[in-house]
Amino acid sequence: MQNQSEREFVTVMVGGQLFGLSIDRVHDVSKVDRWTRVPLAQPEIAGVLNLRGNIVTAIDMRRRLDLSPIEEGESHMMIGVEYHGEFYGLLVDQVGEVLKAATEQWDPNPANLDPYWASIAAGIYRLEDKLMIVLDVDRVLDIQSRRRAA
Repeated sequence: MQNQSEREFVTVMVGGQLFGLSIDRVHDVSKVDRWTRVPLAQPEIAGVLNLRGNIVTAIDMRRRLDLSPIEEGESHMMIGVEYHGEFYGLLVDQVGEVLKAATEQWDPNPANLDPYWASIAAGIYRLEDKLMIVLDVDRVLDIQSRRRAA
């Protein structure tokens, strides 16, 4: 059970940056090396895959964060999440640990955070030697809103 003065996150690395996903949004973590591309899909949709009988849309988090895309044929870690009754897999470079962070370490998005990143972030945590950007899973997966904004 989570203490009110702390929150738990699954930590991931994408393009050398530390991100946190609220543990209550994460269904599973797995390693993937193949998925099926979807013709004419938005660039951040890497493809789809069958994971334990569920069709999962794989989201290239490098592209979603406006970073260089993932390399074809490399193994990646996938964070399984659910959004509006559909299953998604967030393709990340590495999965770290489950981190308990004290609420007093949290800050709102800083003014100098890239505006696009700020639109999908729910704040930052000041850790001992780095900053962790907390991703808002709903905003990350709201791909249609990005398309409307473009």
